[in-house]
Amino acid sequence: MNPAITLTAISSMATRAVLAELAAAFERHFGIRLQVVSVGGVDAARRVAAGEAFDLVFLAADAIDKLIAGGHLEAGSRADLVRSPVAVAVKPGTPRPDLSSEEALRRAVRAAPTLGYSTGPSGTHLVKLFERWGLADELARRTVQAPPGVPVASLVAQGEVALGFQQLSELMNVPGVDVAGLLPGAAQFITTFSAGLGNRRPPASQAAARAALAFMATAEAADIMRRHGMDPA
Repeated sequence: MNPAITLTAISSMATRAVLAELAAAFERHFGIRLQVVSVGGVDAARRVAAGEAFDLVFLAADAIDKLIAGGHLEAGSRADLVRSPVAVAVKPGTPRPDLSSEEALRRAVRAAPTLGYSTGPSGTHLVKLFERWGLADELARRTVQAPPGVPVASLVAQGEVALGFQQLSELMNVPGVDVAGLLPGAAQFITTFSAGLGNRRPPASQAAARAALAFMATAEAADIMRRHGMDPA
């Protein structure tokens, strides 16, 4: 395998940190650089669908499926990588909400002066959850949706929202943010993030991209995923 190859990839922000560490480990083992640009998931899917070429694409499983169905990624190439739960964050020094049950979470949401969520899968889930609770209208004026590519953690850290909801991996180890815990019980939503192979790659890049995915299925990669608040898929 040619160590001079540089693989290009695009991902959503949810997997930015874990992919950075996985890419560094892959390069140490194989001498092949995996260069990942991380943007909002909606923007990433749009860029791939518009024809921008990448060796690998890392997005939520349903987004990968849509890109494959549209002919933008190699047929049958979806590889599930990680499962990521939704967590709740607050500003350090403020009271943590009770997350012991779905009803406790519902009370905490109703009591919060402001709520923040993302444009990604976790945000879509929160909107549906508020609707299921019958609180959509009540909460509409108190919710802030972070723009694509802007982490909810930044809204929490800056004091723009009292409760922030996003993938645990995006809230962990962020200065100015305290992770209060995971969504409880049936309120939880697990997103599977997957990879897809670009369908306009030279043979050498194809082999290198498959080697990268094979590395991401190893025990070493699984340890990296868990350090970032995700479980191997």
